[in-house]
Amino acid sequence: MTPPALLIENLAKTYPARKGAAPPKPAVDGLSFTLPQGATWGLLGGNGAGKTTTIAMLLGLLVPSGGRVLALGHDMATDRFAALARMNFSSPYVALPHRLSVAENLRIYAHLYDISDTEARIAELARDLQLGDLLDRPAGQLSAGQKTRVALAKALINRPALLLLDEPTASLDPDTGDWVRSWLERYRAESGCAILLASHNMAEVERLCAHVLMLKEGKIVDQGSPEALIARYGREDLEQVFLDIARGTRAETAEVT
Repeated sequence: MTPPALLIENLAKTYPARKGAAPPKPAVDGLSFTLPQGATWGLLGGNGAGKTTTIAMLLGLLVPSGGRVLALGHDMATDRFAALARMNFSSPYVALPHRLSVAENLRIYAHLYDISDTEARIAELARDLQLGDLLDRPAGQLSAGQKTRVALAKALINRPALLLLDEPTASLDPDTGDWVRSWLERYRAESGCAILLASHNMAEVERLCAHVLMLKEGKIVDQGSPEALIARYGREDLEQVFLDIARGTRAETAEVT
């Protein structure tokens, strides 16, 4: 049987208390979910809900306080390098070295992932993501939209089976944002890659995600397809559902199942 892209069981993270301070609340508190292969799911919540901490644990950057993460069938506590070779991550908030050219940055990541056909892979990504005119330009001289496309190229250099995206279209104009979303839809359909998307753009989540996990104070407080959540809360769109959950003003018609 093919394992799921992600199997998360009772995942938790509590940061150490500062000297003299009261014990902190868990940043992530008992998350459990299964992301199927080839699906795009949304991870939603307000600031401080636990999204970034969750993604950091999924990538093995933070050690959980409890629970476990299986990524592509590999336990991230004992076999994370086997999983990481088939995973990748993209965020506009993580800058590439500014003085290196786009091509030099991509070569470094290709080397880290032991890509054998480095130049051919860079050329393929440059064609697909319209980076041909940018390859020799320093990364620090790119516009926000250009940086986003380069970040996606970096995240796809190893042809990942699991892609974690944090605000992939933040700060983009509507046209560029729509281009990126269309490209992600096509890439998932063609490659079978599973995507976990953290975003504050509710229209983007409605468009891309088959299932949504709603976080609040480190816990999953509701989940379902965007259409099911909108119907359950008696709202017109996912943004209104998000506001109900974030503000604790759920519609009386909402019934969590």
